[in-house]
Amino acid sequence: MNLVIKKQLAANTLGVGKGRITFVVERLAEVREAITKQDVRDLVKSGAIQVKQVKGRKTNVSRKNRRGVGKVKVKVNKRKQEYVIMTRKLRFYVSELKKQGKLTTEESTEIRKKIRNRVYKSKANLRLYIEGLRK
Repeated sequence: MNLVIKKQLAANTLGVGKGRITFVVERLAEVREAITKQDVRDLVKSGAIQVKQVKGRKTNVSRKNRRGVGKVKVKVNKRKQEYVIMTRKLRFYVSELKKQGKLTTEESTEIRKKIRNRVYKSKANLRLYIEGLRK
């Protein structure tokens, strides 16, 4: 008689794979008579059904990945958004000063070039520079 169904029943009962279930050859008659899960549990206790140990290699402890300079991912879009916001703010401020006559055309073009090169970190920083021009 084929014992594949009995092996499947034992695997389901014990929560292991079919490959790990082995039947003792001398006690196959008892294994054939097992119908319920409780029968399988009793046969495991008596030794008619054996469960092999798990095969495989030992687990290696993986080392933690070190985050070097090359692994740091900076969000490019965020930097660009900050640049665009600051640039627009400073350019508008310079154009207002030019309309009011506080800056000449040459000064405003020079300041606009410096804005593009991110010389000024903030509007207050730009104000200090313009006050320095006046002195």
